[in-house]
Amino acid sequence: MNAKQIKELCALGENSKVQFKLRIDNPSKIAAEVAAFANYRGGVILIGIEDKTGEIVGLTYDEVQQISRDVGNVANNSVRPTVYLQTETVNVDGKIVLVVNVDEGIDKPYKDQSGNIWIKQGSDKRRVVENAEMLVLFQESGSFRPDEKGVRRTTINDIDMTLVNEYLEKYYGKRTDEFGLPVEQLLQNLQIMTTDGRATLAGLLFFGKHPQMFEPAFIIKAVSFFGNDMGGLEYRDSKDIVGTIPRMFDAGMAFLNANLHSRQAGQSFNSVGKLEISEVALKELLQNALVHRDYLIQAPIRIMIFDNRVEIVSPGGLPTGVDVESIRFGKTQQRNPLMATFCAKTMDYRGLGTGIIRATKEVGDIEFVNEEGSQFQVIMQRPIEVRPIPYGYSTTSPSYVAEESAPYGNQTIDSQRRSARSEWEIREQCPALGKGDETKALRVLSFCEIPQGILEMMEASGYKSRTSFRRRIFTPLLEAGLLVPEYKDKPNSPKQRYRAANGWY
Repeated sequence: MNAKQIKELCALGENSKVQFKLRIDNPSKIAAEVAAFANYRGGVILIGIEDKTGEIVGLTYDEVQQISRDVGNVANNSVRPTVYLQTETVNVDGKIVLVVNVDEGIDKPYKDQSGNIWIKQGSDKRRVVENAEMLVLFQESGSFRPDEKGVRRTTINDIDMTLVNEYLEKYYGKRTDEFGLPVEQLLQNLQIMTTDGRATLAGLLFFGKHPQMFEPAFIIKAVSFFGNDMGGLEYRDSKDIVGTIPRMFDAGMAFLNANLHSRQAGQSFNSVGKLEISEVALKELLQNALVHRDYLIQAPIRIMIFDNRVEIVSPGGLPTGVDVESIRFGKTQQRNPLMATFCAKTMDYRGLGTGIIRATKEVGDIEFVNEEGSQFQVIMQRPIEVRPIPYGYSTTSPSYVAEESAPYGNQTIDSQRRSARSEWEIREQCPALGKGDETKALRVLSFCEIPQGILEMMEASGYKSRTSFRRRIFTPLLEAGLLVPEYKDKPNSPKQRYRAANGWY
């Protein structure tokens, strides 16, 4: 650190990474400061600075020697585990400042000589008294792993042995009765169960019969909103997704597929089209959320679909030693290694830190927001933002269009721009639509830019029942003139195809 940097820090004042001290009158008191920095993200103590004003006062030669010895003794004798400090002296306009650098510790939690655990809070520090906070510190040091802990009230009867046998047959070529071990011992060896007969958290979430009976917060809450504000009271679709992690992953992807648009993007006549946001990217990001979330936080993963973006929000910030920039280059640190092991053997997850790289290659501009200790947020812009109809405008107004943020296939943005239609308008034009089917009807009309058959339309809208599809979507659109048959004189022809009326795609 040089004189210019010290002046800048003094001008900015104390914060969670910088502490000022004029003198060290009681060496034992500095132990709490050192422990707080080591338990947080590290920091620097500048000695010879007035803490209330940031004025550089400086130290004498003898003071520098004495304080350096005192600080070293504190780190060795008054902080447990021992903290290793680096000190340096800097001449700032003829005034000597002692700089004490404290790195983030790898053996958290650190305590003072009285056994108190301290952590930084803004420019001050506070004592940690809650067990949950202590567990976070143990987790950051790697001495406690939530995914390996036993879940209270669980027994072997809460494990779905069908899932276990599928897992064993896939990766070991044997079933449970072919290992020559008692089932309980085998499950303990696999870390599905603990030695005291409880399911581990990872074991429950991958092989449990009903995981949310014991861990109700560990679900996915998925909502598709009208507009771009999560504060709105209306939504297109909402679902609480439960089950094992593989099942939640499949259901989460099904929700995304059902509530995002598919585009032809130069594909063949009978294709259902490509999802507007890369399915590869969505899979990678949803898997990361399920595997790497902080399981010390009792909160759900959230999937939120807005008109202009998709957000996937995981409880807990990034693990210690990882930041947003580093994950873009493949740096990884497994917060839940047992969970990652099961995921790598049952899903597409690889655990090599390449998921974020693949997602950014597929989508490009992904925004990552890391709220330390709170949540990790992934934001992807939708290629088409469907804006609500402003009062006094018609849908043919030049200012009311679907805004493209990226080209699709070989087509340019301009050639892909088209009139936007809202759920409100299609309900006005086609009141016989099944309740809640507005989005699916819009998807069918977009799909029918190129004439399509009924089976292709059913697949595009997610309907399995031909009868329900005809009653709820197809017949209302046809009778409203929004779907037009290609062979009007042969309505029952087996070659019959239907296209969307002009302006409805």
